[in-house]
Amino acid sequence: MPTTKRSHHAAAKASDASPADIGPRFFNRDLSWLEFNRRVLAQAADVTLPLLDRVRFLTIFTSNLDEFFMKRVGLLKRAVHAGVDAVGHDGLTPRQQLAAIRELVNELIGQRATLFDTEIRPALDRAGIHLVRYADLATKDKSWAEEWYRTNVFPTLTPLAVDPTHRFPFISNLSENLAIRAEAPGGKGEHLFARLKFPPNIRRFIALPQREERAQGVRLVHLHDIIRNNLDDLFPGMKLTEIAGFRVTRSAGIQKDDLDTANLLQSVEADLKQRRFARVVRLELDPKVSSSVERWLLDKLNIDGKDLYDLPPEADFTGIAELCDLDRPDLRLKPWKPVVPPRLASALLQPGNDKAPANFFAAIRKQDILVHHPYESFAASVERFIAAAAGDPDVITIKQTLYRTSPDSPFIEHLIRAAESGKQVACLVELRARFDEDRNVRFARSLEKAGVHVAYGVQGLKTHCKTSLVVRRERHGLRCYAHLGTGNYHPKTAQLYTDVGLLTCDPEITGDMVNLFNFLTGLAATQSYSRLLVAPHTMRGGFYQLIDREIANAKAGRPARIMAKINSMEDRETTEKLYEASAAGVRITLIVRGFCCLRPGVPGLSENIRVISVVGRFLEHSRIFHFADGSDDPVDGDWLIGSADWMYRNLSNRVEVAVPVLDRDARARLFEIFAVHLADQRQAWDLSHDGAYTRRTPQADAHPDSPAAIGTFESLMRSALSQ
Repeated sequence: MPTTKRSHHAAAKASDASPADIGPRFFNRDLSWLEFNRRVLAQAADVTLPLLDRVRFLTIFTSNLDEFFMKRVGLLKRAVHAGVDAVGHDGLTPRQQLAAIRELVNELIGQRATLFDTEIRPALDRAGIHLVRYADLATKDKSWAEEWYRTNVFPTLTPLAVDPTHRFPFISNLSENLAIRAEAPGGKGEHLFARLKFPPNIRRFIALPQREERAQGVRLVHLHDIIRNNLDDLFPGMKLTEIAGFRVTRSAGIQKDDLDTANLLQSVEADLKQRRFARVVRLELDPKVSSSVERWLLDKLNIDGKDLYDLPPEADFTGIAELCDLDRPDLRLKPWKPVVPPRLASALLQPGNDKAPANFFAAIRKQDILVHHPYESFAASVERFIAAAAGDPDVITIKQTLYRTSPDSPFIEHLIRAAESGKQVACLVELRARFDEDRNVRFARSLEKAGVHVAYGVQGLKTHCKTSLVVRRERHGLRCYAHLGTGNYHPKTAQLYTDVGLLTCDPEITGDMVNLFNFLTGLAATQSYSRLLVAPHTMRGGFYQLIDREIANAKAGRPARIMAKINSMEDRETTEKLYEASAAGVRITLIVRGFCCLRPGVPGLSENIRVISVVGRFLEHSRIFHFADGSDDPVDGDWLIGSADWMYRNLSNRVEVAVPVLDRDARARLFEIFAVHLADQRQAWDLSHDGAYTRRTPQADAHPDSPAAIGTFESLMRSALSQ
């Protein structure tokens, strides 16, 4: 795939474009997000990656797109249905946004199909992973597949007729289905319709038995293909005239403000029941379908042709995730084993090591500890922090916020164990974490049964901060220990997402943490904080004070510099503040993994701002902020890590926390993260003023072991191993 893509934003192309002719001051959020997903698709096209890792990026691209339609397209469609036609700050109305989204999505899914057909599928075949069509099978293989189908699939299928006595069935979100048109014997050409849902709990790719002793590789036939070719017994005596696959995407819905909700737990449970019946926002359909079946589905689902997208009949971009689990280590990147942070190595909890909890806290007392996941072990640091607290007889209180965690979360286990041993345990469970609501409701009930004090947050605000507080009885009184991180307390995603966290017992920071938890679980309109920036109360203003200081330093001729690493850049007020800083001469570098609404590089507006995006092996998720404070050496400036992106919802509608990193060694490690990202010539993309992203390419003279040659992820893995 080309490394430079055309912009999907109305913008001037001239390199000397000025604010007057560049167009809107902001990129459209949703089109910018789709450009991020284009960068994900580019990973699938990267021939330097092992084949099954390329396949994995195809599945990530597809699941990203599913979520985009559920959340963002659903929101825009509600705006259109409500009659909203106002022009946004990006120069587009909701209806215009939907049209632009449709054009760009069709372009991207076309690229996905071409990539699979011309590159991925042939490469799989060469590697001995043969995706075979049912129609091409030999007689013996067809007989085996039919017998397997009769034994494992046929009893689970439920054909549903649609006629005057049978209503059109409910089509669940993201389910895979067949629309079937048939004729009855002697029916004089009358068309009958039925729907068949594919069973969700059966593997999509079925391995055929090898017919030759020396046969190499594996032959896989798709479940859908087997079912399509064995429908006679489901519709005995009928003539099947058309079979078309389809898939429906429903809106994720908007959760109600809980200000007037007496019982948030029950409200969330009720909302979950309603979500499954939400409006259809996308119909993916076999492109070879007849016009009559297409019209029938559009009518029954109450949508129009603008919601219709092609569903390639021979490429299951969700099911191919199964290929990534094949026993072919030669076709994937070598698994990464996170290293134990050196200063915590002697403090690991081990069977029979009664001093391990005390040693863990002693390591934190000696010096603040910055941990960087997944390069450093989440289990040996963050999980061990809560495990040590649960098992330490000197710990009297544990408090934690949970936004997302794994189904088998060790944090839930440790908190329950601590409560049952007599410790005071409080846990704030965010019930409104999108797509994790049901799991969090179950966690909340389990914790309550064990005697944990469970809170659901502040009315009207989602609690998104990632914080833990431990109160320990020591020789000179009580001492508090804290963990503050940029990522969720989720052991699984901690192996896939890059995040940083701080373990500290600094009394000012932990004192702020005490006030924070009092705000979250008690009755307090606001709280004051000496070190933490806490949204929605002090974070926005705190960041603006830091930006204003850089502006003043630039005007006074002192070093002025801002660096931020975030997932998304959308908040208009913060963007305008950065434009102001750029105009004053502040050098600004933003590493924004996902969408970015700020226009960089526009003379007179943002000429001192550059934006890069790094996409690769791990999902960039850490939020890190740096302000020079007049220092030439970045390590001497101000550094913060936090849970918030520079988005309106994070700064104004959520409880978020950013904590200053005071330890010089920790600040040096944060600067290393920036330095590696900025030097990357392999997985980094540069955003231009017209909205196009250009992928960097390593120079021929780049040192083979440098970040420029090997990229961000390999560089940071090697750095972790060298500690």
